[in-house]
Amino acid sequence: MKAIAINRPGGPEVLQMVERPDPLAGIGECLIAVEAYGINRPDVLQRKGAYPAPVGASDLPGLEVAGRIVGGDADALAAAGLGVGDAVCALVAGGGYAELCVAPIGQCLPVPTGWTMAEAASLPETCFTVWSNVFGRAALQPGESLLIHGGSSGIGVTAIQMAKALGSRVLVTVGSAAKAEACLKLGADVAINYREQDFVAEVKRSTDGRGVDVILDMVAGSYVERGVQCLADDGRMVIIAVQGGVDARFDAGAVLRRRLTVSGSTLRPRSLPFKAGVARALRERVWPLLASRVIAPVIYRELPASEAAQAHVLMESGEHIGKIVLSW
Repeated sequence: MKAIAINRPGGPEVLQMVERPDPLAGIGECLIAVEAYGINRPDVLQRKGAYPAPVGASDLPGLEVAGRIVGGDADALAAAGLGVGDAVCALVAGGGYAELCVAPIGQCLPVPTGWTMAEAASLPETCFTVWSNVFGRAALQPGESLLIHGGSSGIGVTAIQMAKALGSRVLVTVGSAAKAEACLKLGADVAINYREQDFVAEVKRSTDGRGVDVILDMVAGSYVERGVQCLADDGRMVIIAVQGGVDARFDAGAVLRRRLTVSGSTLRPRSLPFKAGVARALRERVWPLLASRVIAPVIYRELPASEAAQAHVLMESGEHIGKIVLSW
């Protein structure tokens, strides 16, 4: 098979087209003929040598794919209601930048009705991440408010639509007027340009001084302290990335007095049963919203599979709104 490999840690130019032996699916796994794959921030970190693949995972980058099942554990496929030829998208721990990819059957979901393979490839990493953190760890409820840092990112556009569809008020921070406008069009109630506005003051103003119930934070660093200031009593902040650095300080007394929760998680190393449970919840609660287009794809750019290096350049530029997808 053809694949895109990292030949050494470095810039986008280290991503090279190679030929690899076709992978083999094991017990509980299926083999997918990949038609499209998504680009995610962890891919960039892996390329730089800062985020190695988990033990046992492919060394090839790529955490989400869409394509057709061409083989695998027949009994497990049948138990999941899947079979050879079915169109699926899947969350994987690595190996997505390839013509063939092995995926745990429990992490495969049907391509939503009417969605293209490129659109479907934009779903797994963001949907699994948002559901497990915003609705699982932080337990966002209908009628509550959510603040999303990086509202125009792939994670952000998914979180906006999912939270609005399930009955919450959404605030976002973004870095430009164009990104603010895009988030508002997707359903965000408030878009704050952090380059021009103090987001703590704007959150307080937009919530009549109360603060928000949940924060999805991809920045960390100094944002943790400011996030504590943005939370309402009993509020919950979930940190899922550290783009602003790992060093953070905050008023622990405020956390105690106001019963706040500050937590974090990374999805890639979580267990197969955990991810399969997220997949079941998504299929029940979110997939009907995708099929009806209540939640719609946001694809910033679709490129040929061979242009992974250019996709990484786009990702690192920060100019994208939504997802970057590559197709074979």
